[in-house]
Amino acid sequence: QVQLVESGGGLVQPGGSLRLSCAASGRIFSINTMIWYRQAPGKERELVARITSGGSTNYADSVKGRFTVSRDNAKNTVYLQMNSLVPEDTAVYYCNGFVQSDSTSGTLRSYWGQGTQVTVSS
Repeated sequence: QVQLVESGGGLVQPGGSLRLSCAASGRIFSINTMIWYRQAPGKERELVARITSGGSTNYADSVKGRFTVSRDNAKNTVYLQMNSLVPEDTAVYYCNGFVQSDSTSGTLRSYWGQGTQVTVSS
């Protein structure tokens, strides 16, 4: 089994910064793409940022230039650096990872973290 655990959320004032982490543990041979999503109250879950195993990234238009996704493959961890936060960034942030657990099979399985709350408010 594989577990993803997010951390780093909290309350921050508009214009502030937070750095989220998502650490994967368990039966891991390799991790392919890792994705950050968020879900605000009353809204659908939306993709925020994505990073491939090779380090290619893409972002939602609403966060481009403010958020940066990165990963440390040795630590099986993905990060989301969030700068210039605005109240509209308030949401529960989730990480999603595609994990290969078996070195002999190329099968990837999707795992989710439990989410971490980010609140941007003065």
